[in-house]
Amino acid sequence: MDLAAIADLCLALPGTSDDEPFGPGTTVFRVDAGPGKPGKLFALMNGGTDAGGATRFNLKCDPALAQGLRERFPEVVPGYHMNKKHWNTVRLGGDAPITLSAQELAELIEDSYDLVVSGLPRAQQERLRWVGLAQRG
Repeated sequence: MDLAAIADLCLALPGTSDDEPFGPGTTVFRVDAGPGKPGKLFALMNGGTDAGGATRFNLKCDPALAQGLRERFPEVVPGYHMNKKHWNTVRLGGDAPITLSAQELAELIEDSYDLVVSGLPRAQQERLRWVGLAQRG
């Protein structure tokens, strides 16, 4: 899956936007937190490449699942420059093989979004027409 397709997946979720607050090459994806409030970060993509030639894509993750994902997928590592308990980094491309499918990556993106939206006030969740974690399965 290319970076444009990943960005499209993030921006297809209700109430999302992107910007580059850290300068060109690092895109932050946010969900609208409500009137007068800054958007809440749910994904961050470093469009540059790391030393191994990979692009880093940070996603929020339930701490109970984070370690299992890291053990199952070699490209999933503790969150780069993020809280290692709540964030994973997916290394895309480069010299390491990719074992995570496009569908699995899409699910991780949606899970990250859901975790952030679940912490928003109920009124904002309703404005976003969020169906919730339990209802999505």
